[in-house]
Amino acid sequence: MHNVLRRGQSAFQVETPGPGWRPDPEVVWIDLLRPTREEELAVEAALGIDLPTREEMAALEPSSRLYQDGGATFMTATLLARSHENKPFGTPVTFVLFKGLLVTLRYEDLRAFTVFSGRALEEEKTSGCEALLGLLDAVVERLAQVLDDTGRSVEDASTAIFDRPRAGNFRPLMTSLAQAQSVTALARTSLVSVGRLLSFAVLAPEIADQPVCRAHLKTLQRDTQSLTEHSSHQSAHVAFLLDAALGLINIEQNGIIKFFSVVAVVFMPPTLVASIYGMNFDVMPELHWAFGYPMALVAMVVAGILPVLWFKKRGWL
Repeated sequence: MHNVLRRGQSAFQVETPGPGWRPDPEVVWIDLLRPTREEELAVEAALGIDLPTREEMAALEPSSRLYQDGGATFMTATLLARSHENKPFGTPVTFVLFKGLLVTLRYEDLRAFTVFSGRALEEEKTSGCEALLGLLDAVVERLAQVLDDTGRSVEDASTAIFDRPRAGNFRPLMTSLAQAQSVTALARTSLVSVGRLLSFAVLAPEIADQPVCRAHLKTLQRDTQSLTEHSSHQSAHVAFLLDAALGLINIEQNGIIKFFSVVAVVFMPPTLVASIYGMNFDVMPELHWAFGYPMALVAMVVAGILPVLWFKKRGWL
């Protein structure tokens, strides 16, 4: 099953290509979403090109992702999917420009495609080149929105870390920062992949022969580069906040250990005094002394106060 966009139409049409299927001349964009192998073969036969398999799309070699064959320009990028869920991931998407027609091949629902679909219907795209650049515009805008949303969550976490009135549970903050770091890293990977695609797209005849498309492509390259730098800065900020949170956790733990250490040292001398006078020997000078009990209490209090005074003098309290 795939979506087809035609010139002058106000909506996408869903078609299921089969044997003998051919796109009419008014088709601008064919979007293959989770196609079966039979559907891929039908599109390949109709256009006379070989679409990459899912395994070839996932390959990291530039020769497998960016190439020209049979007059068609094949470009595969890794795009961020399910960015607002607990487990975002990168998914490969292939863009093919062939004789003024755009073919996209993907296996995940992507927000950028949904946004661009409505925009394309309003702006009435007339060529595959315009559809490709408009779609890449939506992809870059979506990545910018993801980085912006992640940046706000990072700032909230930063405020929570450094404006804590008292010790508390750092687990939610650490989880939030780890999620932000994961999304930012995946967004940067997508931006780098899109940047490579844009650098190769200039070789496509549909773009090289149109000054407007070349100018649009350069704008996209600048936007992608600036977002890549922003994602690097945001990733470094998240790493700093993670280190800061771990440092504060260590400080709080050291404070707790320090408190119990002081308490232990303060009670150690009084315990020694109490242990001495708790012995039950027959011959003890103070055993039958009338002031023995008050004297033992005073000795324990003094023995407890002296370590506190010494700690304060050394600046440990």
